[in-house]
Amino acid sequence: MAEAADFQGTSASPARRWLRRTGTLLAAAPLLAGLLQLPTASPVHAAGQGSLKAAAGSDPVSVAVDSLTPAVPGEGDTLTVSGTVTNEGKQAVTDAHVDLRLGPALNTRSDVDAAAQRGDYQDGLDGTPVGGKYIKKFAKLTPGVAQRFSISVPVDKLDLGGDGVYQFAASLSGETSAQPWEKVLGIQRTFLPWQPDETDPKTRTTVLWPLVSTARMTAQTGSDESQTPVFHDDDLAKEIAPGGRLQQLVSLGKELDVTWVIDPDLLASVDAMTESYRIQGEGDTTTAGTHQGVANQWLAELQEAVQDKEVVALPFGDPDLASLAHNGTNVTGSLSHLKEATDVAADTVDSILHVEATTDFAWPVNGAVDPSIVKVATSAGADKVIARNDSLVETGGLPYTPSAARPIGGGTTAVVSDARMSTVFQGNLTRASSSTLAVQRFLAQSLALNHQADRQRSIVVAPQRMPTASEAQAMAAAVTALQGGTWSQSQELTAAATAKPDSGATTKVPAASSYPSSLRKQELPRAAFEQIETTQDKLDKFKVILTRESRVVTPFGRAMNREMSTSWRGRSADAADYRNTVEAYINSLVGQVTLIEKSDTKLSGRSATIPVTVQNNLVQGVDHLVLRLTSTSPRRLEIDGEAYSEQPVSVSGGHSQTVKFPTSAQANGQAEVIAQLYTEDGQAYGAPVRFDVKVTEFTATVMLVIGGGFLLLVLAGFRMYTQRKRAAAREAEEDGAQETGETDGDPENPEGPEDRLTTENLVEEESVTGTRADAPEQPSDPTPDTAAESADPSGTGERVDR
Repeated sequence: MAEAADFQGTSASPARRWLRRTGTLLAAAPLLAGLLQLPTASPVHAAGQGSLKAAAGSDPVSVAVDSLTPAVPGEGDTLTVSGTVTNEGKQAVTDAHVDLRLGPALNTRSDVDAAAQRGDYQDGLDGTPVGGKYIKKFAKLTPGVAQRFSISVPVDKLDLGGDGVYQFAASLSGETSAQPWEKVLGIQRTFLPWQPDETDPKTRTTVLWPLVSTARMTAQTGSDESQTPVFHDDDLAKEIAPGGRLQQLVSLGKELDVTWVIDPDLLASVDAMTESYRIQGEGDTTTAGTHQGVANQWLAELQEAVQDKEVVALPFGDPDLASLAHNGTNVTGSLSHLKEATDVAADTVDSILHVEATTDFAWPVNGAVDPSIVKVATSAGADKVIARNDSLVETGGLPYTPSAARPIGGGTTAVVSDARMSTVFQGNLTRASSSTLAVQRFLAQSLALNHQADRQRSIVVAPQRMPTASEAQAMAAAVTALQGGTWSQSQELTAAATAKPDSGATTKVPAASSYPSSLRKQELPRAAFEQIETTQDKLDKFKVILTRESRVVTPFGRAMNREMSTSWRGRSADAADYRNTVEAYINSLVGQVTLIEKSDTKLSGRSATIPVTVQNNLVQGVDHLVLRLTSTSPRRLEIDGEAYSEQPVSVSGGHSQTVKFPTSAQANGQAEVIAQLYTEDGQAYGAPVRFDVKVTEFTATVMLVIGGGFLLLVLAGFRMYTQRKRAAAREAEEDGAQETGETDGDPENPEGPEDRLTTENLVEEESVTGTRADAPEQPSDPTPDTAAESADPSGTGERVDR
């Protein structure tokens, strides 16, 4: 923002302070003239450093200010500055001492940025030592050894002038063998906000406190009734555990007057962890999650923290609005996912935190906007877009930072956050010195902003989405000091959005060409949205056959919201892996309902029944399916009198169903048959099953031949029957004659000569019984004769010896 006309506002100070301030300004006029001639970094670039330490300095001694308390001193306070000095040169430093230096008042916000970017000590620009007893002496500084210092000085000894922001520094002076005279060998600058009396008006400051994390839950759930959720990993437990990033945000935020900005997906994920949950392992294996206690504790603390506080709910999963606007709007269905994510947001927050959340705000990444982003952001119902003033740049020449609210047309309000104050906590703040300097710079920018104009303004601070634990601690320290100060008062985001806008503030949304290229490189590609739509299409075809579709639709719907998350920025490989996992899982579920493969079939005769089996390995039943059996050669084989036939299919979970189709053969040969499942709306479901049917139908000629052969067999059997009947009659007659001869013998001698075995009765016996009498032969017995062979056929079961 152009601040060429920035000026320091007046305050209600006593006349003595005003005179002292005037003298200070006159004495510092030459120094200020030199300061204004220095090149300055752009405000946003300067703000993004997160530290006042110069990038490359040649001072041999490093000075670090680890703490400055109080951060905003008042009259009668004692200022304590603590830190370390480290000799980074090759020579020892002797007669060393640390001084506190009060620099000139910084009249504008640009002056604060310029002071933050200066490197080594600059004589005349870094003020004069406080002197006296307010120093810390060291007999010797050995190379590579850090030594601590702490200096306390009453504020009234600093001889501060009027209200405003002062450059403040700790410097190390001493001698080396190469330069045996006293000189400043190292310096660390910071800022001292001086506003002992309350300002009128105060700046209304809104601080957003984001609770956002990386997508963790998958689309997979257990087969049990409660649908045990499955997490990609267990890293969320580390974030919500004591000392973790999210635990720190909740613990620190509950003491602050802030507006909570929450991703409902984070709440849903932690809520799922309070009960049984699983963690993905190698292959298809999962392990039980064990952090239920941590999850319950974090949610309980958060529920307490947000009571009576404003809560803004982002769309579920925090979709990347810029990626969607630039790469996803031309992909069918992408905007509908954003609408769904917005619709479930408020209910999710309410059901878990028991507070009412607003969904009126959209928050593009880094507050960077262009017309397409605004259009997408408001398409799901939001009418306020959180932007930033390094995107919506002031072009009206205002000499002050205007209020956040800007009407940008179409009933939409851009809530423009302050870039300097929003980005000051970005960077590595794990060192105490970096954190302290970030806090003091934040306060300096806030007070300098207040002194720009004698008018009420609403300012919004929108920090990074996922601050680290150290960044959160620095943010909390700065906000605590600000809320305890005399120039700012807290305000909710909704109030800032509805405040009266400045008439001269920029309301024109920048063109798409001005969108930062560094942010474009991190966006989700079009292919990502196409893959999401492919997954949605598979889900749409799958859900229509389910008897309990909510068990599948809900987890997959939320997973696709997560696929569009801003958390994937800078992690393209992880994003692709997550999308692939979701799509692979829907494929596996669809494959649980399938046709069982069939081998080739033989069809003998004019008609037969062909069975086809549908297997359902899901835990729930499937319905609204149709099985179609199609003959590719209907002139040879018909299915139920047609080229194809259909039958409805309904299969319980974990079961199979066999469907039978009547078929009729029209000609011999081989016919290919295709079995395919369809949904009731005619969409093919799953892969078809193909098999061959070999038709061996009997023709009329073949039937005549077979019939003639059968008749011949019947006639032959009848002839054999009549022949056997005649033979039996002859035997009966012969038997009768023999009985008559025996009756003529001597009744007193029944065993006369006629009873001896003769050739005749032997043959008779063989003819009847089929056996030869095995009588012993005597030497006087005559040699038996064999009767002549009969020409008649023998009876069944008969054996004739020859």
